[in-house]
Amino acid sequence: MTTLHVLMDRSDGHKKDRGATAVEYALLAGIIAMAIVATLVLIGPKLDALYVKALNGLPVV
Repeated sequence: MTTLHVLMDRSDGHKKDRGATAVEYALLAGIIAMAIVATLVLIGPKLDALYVKALNGLPVV
């Protein structure tokens, strides 16, 4: 084999890894997004009550 063939074989493996890595990052981003949404849904009412309490405590101008 020539040096060119060896280099082409090596770079071909990296392209396959790049695609798999992109899919893994997309899955990870999706899982993180779902965790953020779930957290906001669970603590949303408590945050709303906290903001209302803070607003009611402010003096009316």
